[in-house]
Amino acid sequence: MFGTESSLSMFLNTLTPKFYVALTGTSSLISGLILIFEWWYFRKYGTSFIEQVSVSHLRPLLGGVDNNSPNNSNTSNGDSDSNRQSVSECKVWRNPLNLFRGAEYNRYMWVTGREPLTYYDMNLSAQDHQTFFTCDTDHLRPADAIMQKAWRERNPQARISAAHEALELNECATAYILLAEEEATTIVEAEKLFKQALKAGEGCYRRSQQLQHHGTQYEAQHRRDTNVLVYIKRRLAMCARKLGRTREAVKMMRDLMKEFPLLSMFNIHENLLEALLELQAYADVQAVLAKYDDISLPKSATICYTAALLKARAVSDKFSPEAASRRGLSTAEMNAVEAIHRAVEFNPHVPKYLLEMKSLILPPEHILKRGDSEAIAYAFFHLQHWKRVEGALNLLHCTWEGTFRMIPYPLEKGHLFYPYPICTETADRELLPSFHEVSVYPKKELPFFILFTAGLCSFTAMLALLTHQFPELMGVFAKAFLSTLFAPLNFVMEKVESILPSSLWHQLTRI
Repeated sequence: MFGTESSLSMFLNTLTPKFYVALTGTSSLISGLILIFEWWYFRKYGTSFIEQVSVSHLRPLLGGVDNNSPNNSNTSNGDSDSNRQSVSECKVWRNPLNLFRGAEYNRYMWVTGREPLTYYDMNLSAQDHQTFFTCDTDHLRPADAIMQKAWRERNPQARISAAHEALELNECATAYILLAEEEATTIVEAEKLFKQALKAGEGCYRRSQQLQHHGTQYEAQHRRDTNVLVYIKRRLAMCARKLGRTREAVKMMRDLMKEFPLLSMFNIHENLLEALLELQAYADVQAVLAKYDDISLPKSATICYTAALLKARAVSDKFSPEAASRRGLSTAEMNAVEAIHRAVEFNPHVPKYLLEMKSLILPPEHILKRGDSEAIAYAFFHLQHWKRVEGALNLLHCTWEGTFRMIPYPLEKGHLFYPYPICTETADRELLPSFHEVSVYPKKELPFFILFTAGLCSFTAMLALLTHQFPELMGVFAKAFLSTLFAPLNFVMEKVESILPSSLWHQLTRI
């Protein structure tokens, strides 16, 4: 276990310059391999492998701070406990502002020859339609039975033909919905079909409402009829908004939210916020935000960036970065900057679209919260509202990048929200068309470990070169360095030898 001073000196004297060349060369090779692996891992996943392992595995073993500690308990993410346990889980949501397939998506395809929707996105919509518009008792009614099969059809023409076939048998609300969404080539035609769907849907809703307590099948049918009626009214409000009847659309949305307050899955308040911003009714926008921008409710880009726009509106017309750097930020300016930082932390992809640093495309039918798809959907409808507020985009341009200096790195925890999930990039590539360049989370600077490894590579390479050029001099230097390195060990050995009996010490030195 222990070696004597003479044996250590003998060992150092037997070392030749070739040993030091091999030592420095081997260390250079190992450091280079580590650097290459770290660079590849950083480019692919946006974080250092060593740092990720230390944060995920070593820190808990050493008693590190948990991500869900009380210091981060006041986050305003509003997700459920299951999402807190699985932060990286990516859930796709129905886009509350999705366009009409026949009147808008297909028109884009006719003009450009490009498919605006991916198969994955349309498949999610088909699953939604089967969930919202069908129930177990559809086989008892011929028209509903046909529509149950129509929602599963992949061919658009087959779906449209099935809807016409169902209408020949009976006034079917879901058949009108399908034709309004996919066959109508203008918003005016879609609105006419939705009005016909409303008449049929209200009749079914009233009948099922009277029978909903007669059994589980009737409850399921009433739930389906409720979903159909809410969907029709929301799309009619969107038709009115697109045709310029914004006040009428606002009234329809407010009435719908009062009539069905528990159906938050449709996110009608986001449609309402966009319509109110078009009317420049900022007091009403603030009232809606006061209700839905709550710590217990899920957030969205519409909620966070609308709150930032209202804060920016109070100071943006007089904001100057030069003046702010001289005198400092006022309280109102600080509130606006903090609101922008909060919004950017929630979804960092939005500013490039608002500042027109990245080109917009048609938003998909489904979006991923905090992802590029949500940023496209938000900017597509809200860019005009930011342009209307004087100086708002200038304030955003001057302040949004400062967010990334505030967020801890690696992303083991966020500043106001839970860590940004890295898997959003993969899901967005499935949701967005292939001709669109997917926006990814802004990469931070190279981790310190990579810089340290690069420095170590350079140092060991220099040592190898010096050893090759001056072997005797570097040999003397290495001996002196190793002697200095082992000096504390020699001191400890001398102390142990002076304390232990000589017989025991000789036995130990033989080991």
